[in-house]
Amino acid sequence: MSTGSEQVQTAGTGFPDTDRPGLSSQEVERLKAQGLVNVSQDQTSRSLGQIIRDNVFTLFNGIILTAMVVVLLTGQWKDAVFGLIIIINTGIGVATELKAKHTLDGLSILVASDYTVRRDGRNLTVPHDAIVKGDLLWIRSGDQVPADAQIIDTYGLELDESMLTGESRTVKHKPGDQVYSGSTAVSGMALAQVTAVGADSYAATLTAKAKVYKKVHSDLNEGINTILKVMTIVVIPLCLLLIFTQMRTVGGFQTALATGAWRQAVVSAVAGVVGMIPEGLVLLTSLNFALAAIRLARHQTLVQQMESVETLSRVDALNLDKTGTITDGGIVYDDLHPLAEDLPAQQLRQALVDVCAEESPNATGRAILKGMDHLRPGRAVSRLPFSSARKWSAVADQSGRIWYFGAPEVLLASQAGRWPQVDRQVADLADRGYRVLMLAAPGGYPGTDQADYFTSSPDLPGNLKPLALITCSEHIRDDAAETLAWFRQQGVRCRVISGDNPATVAAIANKVGLTGDRAPRAMDARQLPEDTAALAEVLEDVDVLGRVLPDQKKAIVQALHLKGHTVAMTGDGVNDSLALKEADLGIAMGNAAAATKAVAQLVLVDSRFSHLPDVVARGRQVMANMERVAGLFLVKTVYSALISLGVVLTGIPFPYLPRHITYIGALTIGTPAFFLALAPNTRRYRPGFLKRVVAFALPSGIATALIVLAAAWSLPGLLGLDLAWPGDLGRWRSVCAIVLFCMGVLVLTQVARPLRSWRGLLVLFFAAAGVIGALIPMVARFFAISLPTGPALAATVAFALAGALLMVLAVLGYPACARYIGQVTHRR
Repeated sequence: MSTGSEQVQTAGTGFPDTDRPGLSSQEVERLKAQGLVNVSQDQTSRSLGQIIRDNVFTLFNGIILTAMVVVLLTGQWKDAVFGLIIIINTGIGVATELKAKHTLDGLSILVASDYTVRRDGRNLTVPHDAIVKGDLLWIRSGDQVPADAQIIDTYGLELDESMLTGESRTVKHKPGDQVYSGSTAVSGMALAQVTAVGADSYAATLTAKAKVYKKVHSDLNEGINTILKVMTIVVIPLCLLLIFTQMRTVGGFQTALATGAWRQAVVSAVAGVVGMIPEGLVLLTSLNFALAAIRLARHQTLVQQMESVETLSRVDALNLDKTGTITDGGIVYDDLHPLAEDLPAQQLRQALVDVCAEESPNATGRAILKGMDHLRPGRAVSRLPFSSARKWSAVADQSGRIWYFGAPEVLLASQAGRWPQVDRQVADLADRGYRVLMLAAPGGYPGTDQADYFTSSPDLPGNLKPLALITCSEHIRDDAAETLAWFRQQGVRCRVISGDNPATVAAIANKVGLTGDRAPRAMDARQLPEDTAALAEVLEDVDVLGRVLPDQKKAIVQALHLKGHTVAMTGDGVNDSLALKEADLGIAMGNAAAATKAVAQLVLVDSRFSHLPDVVARGRQVMANMERVAGLFLVKTVYSALISLGVVLTGIPFPYLPRHITYIGALTIGTPAFFLALAPNTRRYRPGFLKRVVAFALPSGIATALIVLAAAWSLPGLLGLDLAWPGDLGRWRSVCAIVLFCMGVLVLTQVARPLRSWRGLLVLFFAAAGVIGALIPMVARFFAISLPTGPALAATVAFALAGALLMVLAVLGYPACARYIGQVTHRR
């Protein structure tokens, strides 16, 4: 990256005089040669090669690819169509992670702009990446501090450090104070010496920690991977046994190799292997996540990792940052509290409007004018505008009265202890979360009619009398209270974690009903224990934490994890980025710092907190529906494994081909599962996804396997088939495949319940599609299906009816068998 030194220009006027020369040109070049320049190394989170490797070289892809290659080697390409799922699934995964990589690589806390430094006794304008360590840097109002620095001279500098500390109030700095990159100057000016640049700066340090890629945990993916790991252990030996068995059915290895029958034997073995792998479930999970992300994007919610739509459905602890989440950072006028009995409140309100009606009022002045827009400002004879250095403003009106407006502690600084009742009232209002200001006037008013009064008397008089207290507060988002109420109803524990004063945060939390009818319990984070286990215990009884440091936010998430909670964290500042990264789900506001948005899994683009219930609903839909359809895929895994075992033990040919299972799976599992997965579903998340899916799949899979094996063993004798003859073998496999299709329709019927809706029509449609497809010559030839006639048709119907009865018995009897086995195991 260029340091931009060739763009150095002489800065204009407007800077205070100083005799500090700054660095010389030779010193600057030497420091640049040493690498002490304000450039951070732009290292990517993960390379393109790593992303492709992690998505291509998966256990699932390895199993399916091996099976596909084996089938292709036999020349039976029609039986290898199942391999296309690798390309689709891998493409979805790579595209999603490339998007996350692009976001992380663009991570930058600091806004690239030009700054003024003092070198060789002159003020020069340089790009931010041309600043070197030791430079004398002018920090002006509106600038974002580009590097860590120490204040040398200050001219009323005030910084907004909320992005770094979470503290919403501005901080006034004095010579010797350290300021950090990422903070913003809101008023005043300062000359500071740069102490850390580039990767050594505070902002870059946070960025480096935040850039570590973190994959979102997914119960769905974890459950699928568990199935794949178990099946891998089963598949390898079973596949070898199947190949051995199928070779024997065609006359042994020598005969198979001599006649080429080995090809059909291998394809038959692969049919058992492919059936055991829930390949459609892996693809459907990726598609479902992607579609949910698209739907959420329409509601101004950016999903940066697809699995995030599932995670929020599991969240039971939601940590909220106050500024940017509950409040929007704006100020609103609250009320005027009269202190003087001899002046009517209306006159005090008019005076307040007059003193705030400057040509360019600050944020507080604008909030007061907006809150009392029914009053029109009067004509000012003389005015002293607000200054952050003074912390007060004043106006002389037409009647000669002089009104002073500012911070109470500043206006009454020379009268410490004279107004104890006012001091108590100020403290009480501050403790309730208000920003307290004061309207005062000299004790001898009416004052003067001199138009140049403030020119001759620019200082505060020592006899000011407090006339009214004015309270302002942070603007609470309109949707905050309703959204928090929704989370309470859903059993999600919300906590507010902020860098602000605990009393202030607690007051705001109480206004939005964080804890319902009871007052929230607040605590100063400086009193929190450092031990994670002790912190976890403390957090159980705390609703609001104030004065929280960035590392503490991360520790709070870790402590909640220790208690078994699934944690979501919202934020908008750089100080939130580490906690967002540590949380199970990081949620950033659209107006957040770039670093915060980059590490978050969800970004609320329009910064509306009220979108979170939509995200929860979408996540619940994904989880509940995927649990429903996962049973379909796992039933196939169970019956494929049992049929393969039956084939190995009895030495018969495999009862169907890979293309059969592709046809049956598409019509009774994959395609209907896609529609079922998109159906509305608001069921709350329940732990134990895999356990419930297995409980559904086992009885249905066992019943399916038994009836298909029964048909395979009985049909040659019943119909007089010679399986050594290809024609009889094809008819036998067609009947077995049709019986398997009927059992698949029965399983689909269970999953689709209740059937008195579009779900029933869905089952009928795919059942009819299976029959119609077999009647179309081209489809029938491709998938090697022939509809039975005569005795074969009667046998097919009989086995299908027997399968239905067996399915009912298995489903009804499984719970009792499971309880009995559990009791026996418990006794042992």
